[in-house]
Amino acid sequence: MAAPKHIPLADFSIDPKRFTLLAVCAGIAGVVAAFLAKLLLVLIGTITHLAYFGTLNADAVQPQPHHLAPLSILIPAAGGVIVGLIARFGSDKIRGHGIPEAIQSILEHDSVIQARVALWKPIASAIAIGTGSPFGAEGPIIMTGGAFGSLFAQYLHLSSMERRVILVAGAAGGMSATFGAPIASVMIAVELLLFEWRPRSFIPVAIAAFAADLVRNVIIGPAAPFAVAVPHVPATDAIPWALVVGLAGGVVSLLMTRLVYWTEDAYARLPFHWMWWPAIGGLVAGFGGWLVPAALGVGYPTISAMVNGQLALSAVIGIILVKIIIWIASLSSGTSGGVLAPLLMIGAALGTVLSSLIPGHDASLWAIVGMAALMGGTMRAPIMGTFFALETTRAWGLAPDVFVGCIAATAFTVLFVPRSILTEKLARRGMHVAREYIVHPLEQIAVSDVMQAPDSADVKPKVEVRADDRARRAMDVMAHSTERQVAIVDTQGHWVGTVTIDGLFQAWRKGTRAEVHRRRVRRLRRTTRA
Repeated sequence: MAAPKHIPLADFSIDPKRFTLLAVCAGIAGVVAAFLAKLLLVLIGTITHLAYFGTLNADAVQPQPHHLAPLSILIPAAGGVIVGLIARFGSDKIRGHGIPEAIQSILEHDSVIQARVALWKPIASAIAIGTGSPFGAEGPIIMTGGAFGSLFAQYLHLSSMERRVILVAGAAGGMSATFGAPIASVMIAVELLLFEWRPRSFIPVAIAAFAADLVRNVIIGPAAPFAVAVPHVPATDAIPWALVVGLAGGVVSLLMTRLVYWTEDAYARLPFHWMWWPAIGGLVAGFGGWLVPAALGVGYPTISAMVNGQLALSAVIGIILVKIIIWIASLSSGTSGGVLAPLLMIGAALGTVLSSLIPGHDASLWAIVGMAALMGGTMRAPIMGTFFALETTRAWGLAPDVFVGCIAATAFTVLFVPRSILTEKLARRGMHVAREYIVHPLEQIAVSDVMQAPDSADVKPKVEVRADDRARRAMDVMAHSTERQVAIVDTQGHWVGTVTIDGLFQAWRKGTRAEVHRRRVRRLRRTTRA
């Protein structure tokens, strides 16, 4: 039987039918995630009103411990007790801020998330945040939206790769609906969750993010959460100071990351079950919130006030000190809540404090740069950090300053912090996450180039791939089965060849040697020019 003609590789590997299916499913996941985000915000508002005001109301409100007696210090601790019980008897997967758990589900569990996580995560997070824990809603909704995406994909019996795309689409949709930042939501997916930069994945995720944003405009509102009242005019002399603010953000990120895990180790040495740790973190949050109420809860109004330069320097200093302490104590305890809002508040406060030392004293400008830098550097997602700051403040004129700050913070943390606050948690569970994306050698080879034509006496293997697939596809198929060879079929389904695991290994070695050779040639050329 003759082998088919050579099939040239395209720039991107796309199956139009599967791509269309993914795009539709991602759009559905984004819409559902938007409603889940609305539900979570309603739960947080309701619990906050009940806990601090004794009223039944779902509107967003800042916790006010002084509205009650000093006994209100115990409210976050009570919330911690409930979260601990949910984690112990409901699902321990609800512990933490959500993004590391989503990454682990993608890399270790074929993008499968249990249904009970989708149920208990938003409930536990709403209780923790509503009773005053210093977190945001974005981490829980990323996990909850991702859980729905995973369950939806499981129901449709999609492949592991396709489940990952729908999981991430749900996560991006939830973040987009929470903040009205669809571009940043796509970027957080690309920089943290997808582990590839391919149209088959990021285009469906983009569809989900913008679908969620459209729904948000109806059910939540179109207003940017931290919109600046006065537009900023770009200044050419701001770039060097943006570099300074970014490096300062990197330093703060290093200190906070190390303190979080040092505190987590301290919790682990306590002589009682981890179920009670969130109560201890809640007690610390209660005392801190009594001193500085603005440090409690999601703190969106406080962030908005800082990016508009409306808070006095003394108030900002108190906020940054107390917020760091109670955030570290609460996050390390294993309670449920997101890290983005705390990073935004601490970063905005850092920028405001530094603005007093920068010529012009523009607190609004440097608060925006500071919050983007701290978030982008701590999460190792500078593009996401840049777009997030610009979309949520509408301060598009600050794009160069914000980007420089994010790059500076990321460069510092990459050099001096081996793992981010997200991947350090996974490393402690024995899981290493490689964050540098490269093209696999077998992605550059068509499976038809490494197959052998079958003889008449050969028996067709049980599993098959198409002749126009990449060789990486054949490797993935064998990795998820017990077969050591696959059948190659043409577009009509006719058996035209066979690929063995040894043949793929030889192709991989050949591709690797070719890449090494190309690098040596480029290095030699640079040396010759010099």
